[in-house]
Amino acid sequence: MSRTLSDEQVTQAAADLLAAEEGRHQIGLLSLRHPGMTLDDAYAIQSAQMATKLEQGREILGWKIGLTSKVMQQALKIDTPDSGVMYDDMLFPSGGTVPAGRFIQPRVEAEIAFVMKAPLDGDVTREDVLAATDYVAPSLEILDTRIQRADPETGKARIIVDTVSDNAANAGVVLGSQKNDPAAFDLRWTGAIVRKNGEVELTGLGAAVLDDPVMGIVWLARRMHQYGQRIEAGQVILSGSFISPIECPPATLIEADFGPFGNVSISFE
Repeated sequence: MSRTLSDEQVTQAAADLLAAEEGRHQIGLLSLRHPGMTLDDAYAIQSAQMATKLEQGREILGWKIGLTSKVMQQALKIDTPDSGVMYDDMLFPSGGTVPAGRFIQPRVEAEIAFVMKAPLDGDVTREDVLAATDYVAPSLEILDTRIQRADPETGKARIIVDTVSDNAANAGVVLGSQKNDPAAFDLRWTGAIVRKNGEVELTGLGAAVLDDPVMGIVWLARRMHQYGQRIEAGQVILSGSFISPIECPPATLIEADFGPFGNVSISFE
């Protein structure tokens, strides 16, 4: 573990992010506040927020993996994925509506969701992940940023320690109703046509996620083990987006057609 921040600095950063989420505003880049902060510092800030949310009665729905595609890694000039925790109040039904004002700057990504029937911990393999998976489903992830995407004075863009501290920009998940056997699909070739307000916006394939969405779950289980965490049975895991984020201002409808894999949609008031 490589920590540069004190416990007090971690606690303050976590409190600032929770207040930003509650008040629907953004804070400045933590990477500017603490220029030497590390990924371990960032995950400590994420964990501190998790502890507060669990104390407040939230329950863990699952986990998300981000920055798995080359396009997103290049955008943030990083070479490793990140991860965040999903809570029970983040789940939206497919076909549902996000109330106005729920998020600050919502964006949406299309992903393959894994729902687990057994825990995963440590140095797992691709086969371990498939054996522990109950089913896979089409999904949309709603992103939001409690940290500014760029500093208005210097123009400096956020970096991975900012995104990890901000719970990997996680805000919501929309699960499609179709439950698929992962053995019945080649997930590398499973993808979606994503429409915004009825027009095709983006398309993508699962192979954009580390060449195989299953490997995203392998990465997550190993990463979580480093921090004393593990994937539990019943949890939903978002394996990483195979498209770039779509901006969702008010009156936006997002529909993702995964073909034989299913469909999922969400609208924003």
